[in-house]
Amino acid sequence: MRTLLLILSLFILASSDCLAAQDQLGVTSEKVSYFRQIRPVLQRQCQGCHQPASKQADLVLTSYEGFRSGGKSGPSFLAGKPDQSLVLAYLKGDRQPRMPLGGEALPSEQIDLFRRWIAEGGIDDTPEAAREKLIVGKAASYQVAPLITAIAYSPDGSQLAVSGYREVLLHHADGTGLVARLLGVSDRVQSIVFSPDGKLLAAVGGTPARFGEVQIWDAASHELKRSITVSSDTLFGASFSPDGSRLAVGCADNTIRVLAVDTGKELLKLAHHDNWVFGTAFSLDGKRLVSVGRDRALKLTETATGAFLENLNLLKAELNSVARHPRKDWVLVGGEDRIPYLYTMDRPRALRVGEESTLLRQMERQDGSIIALAFQPDGRRLAVGGAATEVHIYDTDTGQRVSALAGHDGGVYSVVFHPKGELVATGGFDGTLRIFETATGKLMKSFVPVPLEKSAVSMK
Repeated sequence: MRTLLLILSLFILASSDCLAAQDQLGVTSEKVSYFRQIRPVLQRQCQGCHQPASKQADLVLTSYEGFRSGGKSGPSFLAGKPDQSLVLAYLKGDRQPRMPLGGEALPSEQIDLFRRWIAEGGIDDTPEAAREKLIVGKAASYQVAPLITAIAYSPDGSQLAVSGYREVLLHHADGTGLVARLLGVSDRVQSIVFSPDGKLLAAVGGTPARFGEVQIWDAASHELKRSITVSSDTLFGASFSPDGSRLAVGCADNTIRVLAVDTGKELLKLAHHDNWVFGTAFSLDGKRLVSVGRDRALKLTETATGAFLENLNLLKAELNSVARHPRKDWVLVGGEDRIPYLYTMDRPRALRVGEESTLLRQMERQDGSIIALAFQPDGRRLAVGGAATEVHIYDTDTGQRVSALAGHDGGVYSVVFHPKGELVATGGFDGTLRIFETATGKLMKSFVPVPLEKSAVSMK
């Protein structure tokens, strides 16, 4: 189910990029399009630093108007005068620092697109129907509750972070009210994680077929400390290293990226997977990393060198999620075959063909594909959610079911335990966040985490 949703979203959003690629390759001699060719480059390469939440040099590149107005140094471009336009001077390196700052220089053919577009008048050809949707930095107006793709409790248990459209919404953990709205540029937030000390919040996602983004927020001040564009497609499955210094993310380009949290620098680019990577988790000491994805493999990697160590599992079906036991190097995985598997990172004996000596146990087959997994903070219990409308809680040591969390209208895409363990929160297709008692499955609280327009509320 998860794969189908992702493919559909990519299909819908990819058409304009295909047209842009044709123009870049010289397939057509039509005028350069801001909407189809210039804007995607700004999205991927520039708006991480120049967006409403950070706007370095007072420059906001998330809208045509902001691009045209420019920043501290003046207007970004002068229509019809490419040789006098600041954007070209910075892209070519004629003015320092060369842009994108800290990244690779744009290919000459992309710089030429900017030159041609400016020479042709620098016209905004954004379709009228898309203009409102493209406003970044303005809080979304919700007519219906969007599906929930990611939720996370702060380590002290006081707040609950929930994904929205181009934002993360921070709530009081008991669901009594909204604390803050962290507005970003990614259409989708696929993963939310707090740093181990609770000082930072990482929101990972992107805009399908355009860019992948890692946002690092100060959890106390709600300031965007860093936005890092990682690839040309959405990111998934973020995890902090135990010391909080590194962040790993899965990518739709079949790679895993490990970033330095303090600088945003890419430390590792791992290409061990043969398909999209949906989940990552560090070992207890941070020296190893496990990852899962559409290639069906649970892969183990050495983080110091990026060396691939081994597949921990026999390949069965696409894997959508992975969670590490909080006190042991055990990992829980699940995916399209609907069975939760618990593995150890430490193989008890030499690898033999056709054997899974790392497999500790498997739980019962679920009623739908598995999308969300989580461990209770003490490791005694685990949660399994997905395309089915119930989330199941199991005893980790025995694999026996403890309780069932019912009442969801559609699939569940994210599950997380409260730091004290007595409660578990769920979210998914129906856009409602639910908080249950772990041991009994009793529903304690349910609410829509986004503010709905009054007209939408009155219609319910």
